[in-house]
Amino acid sequence: MTTKRQPIIQVKDLVARYAEETILENVSFEVYEGEIFVILGGSGCGKSTLLKHLIGLIRPYSGQVIVDGEDITHANSQGSQGLLRKIGILYQSGALFGSMTIAENVALPIQEYTDLPSDLVPPLVRMKLSLVQLEGYEDYLPSEISGGMRKRAGLARAMALNPKILFFDEPSAGLDPVTSAGLDRLILHLNKSLGTTMVIVTHELQSILAVAQRVIMLDKGTKGIVAEGNPVHLRETSRNPLVWRFFNRQPEESAHPA
Repeated sequence: MTTKRQPIIQVKDLVARYAEETILENVSFEVYEGEIFVILGGSGCGKSTLLKHLIGLIRPYSGQVIVDGEDITHANSQGSQGLLRKIGILYQSGALFGSMTIAENVALPIQEYTDLPSDLVPPLVRMKLSLVQLEGYEDYLPSEISGGMRKRAGLARAMALNPKILFFDEPSAGLDPVTSAGLDRLILHLNKSLGTTMVIVTHELQSILAVAQRVIMLDKGTKGIVAEGNPVHLRETSRNPLVWRFFNRQPEESAHPA
């Protein structure tokens, strides 16, 4: 008997606005426990706006965002703090504090949100850094390591509280192709070994095809979802010209296949 996967994120009829401008209109989708889910689309389609709604930074104009069974749409400060314990976020830049060592950066959320005895924090930090292949770099400053290593250090910090969901904001931004491929492999490894749900915002086609189990594609023109499914399947079968051009890296004047 097949066990039906349960949604850990539910977005229902979400409308996102900045002042009088509608960015997203009546967007609905679900993210299932343990999957790698990618939000993609061209520039200005609302990817980052949607991410900010999912992590509670912005409240929707209307609609609902439910994370792990809790409606965060109108969450109070206590509810927002509870959400922060369930999620981890890897920002584009890594968002590490430059004056703090890598170990101090990773320790910060542990010290902030748990009552763990101080003598247990360093071994936990070393374990998190080991997960992202940064053993031995505890005492380095962010400026003393490469861009790819800073991304991994940011990922270690995002995993500090054993979150149920990891959010990635353009994880490959600023990385060379080899380093980006290494990060893709790390994401796949962590998903398989830890079972963590991962939501990734990106437009990097190679990374999407390498890691995504399911995607939604946003469109600036329609202000909503124009495709949903497995990216390889969408590349091979979609009849939507916008979707076909994206997954086949074709400019707008390219003819759509018959």
